[in-house]
Amino acid sequence: MGDLGVGFGYLMKGQRWVAGHGRWFGFGLLPGLVTLLLYAAVLVGLSYGADDLTAWATPFADDWSSPWQGLFRGFLVVLLFALVLFLAVIAFTAVTLLVGQPFYESLSEAVDRAEGGVVPESGLPLWRELWISARDSVRILVRVALYGVLLFAAGFIPVVGQTVVPAIGFCVSGFFLTEELVAVALQRRRVDLKQRLALLRGRRMLTLGFGVPLTLAFLVPVVAIFLMPGAVAGATLMARDLTEPEHTAPEREPAPGDGAVPAPDATLVLGTAPGTTPGTAPGTTTVWPPAPGQEPQAPPRF
Repeated sequence: MGDLGVGFGYLMKGQRWVAGHGRWFGFGLLPGLVTLLLYAAVLVGLSYGADDLTAWATPFADDWSSPWQGLFRGFLVVLLFALVLFLAVIAFTAVTLLVGQPFYESLSEAVDRAEGGVVPESGLPLWRELWISARDSVRILVRVALYGVLLFAAGFIPVVGQTVVPAIGFCVSGFFLTEELVAVALQRRRVDLKQRLALLRGRRMLTLGFGVPLTLAFLVPVVAIFLMPGAVAGATLMARDLTEPEHTAPEREPAPGDGAVPAPDATLVLGTAPGTTPGTAPGTTTVWPPAPGQEPQAPPRF
């Protein structure tokens, strides 16, 4: 359970990082704003064409008398808007990451550079990175849709469907949201989708601690825009520690018995126990290399 707090800590560290690097915070806002404008254009277009779309999709209701035709098609318009908004919330991160691939790549690299160590590069052209990102996003959305169908069906179970199922739904969304965000840093480390999923399943509570609070915040798209730069920064910090644990492991001096090899110019003193080294009298000490003026001896045998 401690991993839940650690995951949430990465989310907070990412927000603090961009707050301390204001230029990168503003830089990371641009993709979210572009995505929001695209979503707004889609919703405006839908508001103008929703009536015609529902009329085209329900020709059997053309002969219905008033008010049943208006009520039925009005209900379908409301249902259509609800469905589009639901998909918009689910797909917001994937679309924003796709639109802002160059922006978030630069932000992730800046985090790596600021935290020290090697700054990995995929070595792939931009079009190839965009293709991989789009392909993996579609695969993730398909997985989310399948889970959504199962959870929707389970929602009809009395009591469980109104308590346990929504909680599971937030966990599923949080897990895949985290995957999409760490993909920015892990793609540069040549970690593919299958490996990323295995890596996150191995630290499931850590993943949920990062993704579930973010999912709850992302239910409000405007809030998501302001949290995205910090989310990418926090996911990069998490990816660093998941794939390169030496960043966090403190160095220690080799303890006796660790198998350390002495430097070439060191003096090696071998104390021989009785009967352990053939040709050496019990209790004698062999020093190698010999001291100045001392008669050279054959090197000790190990």
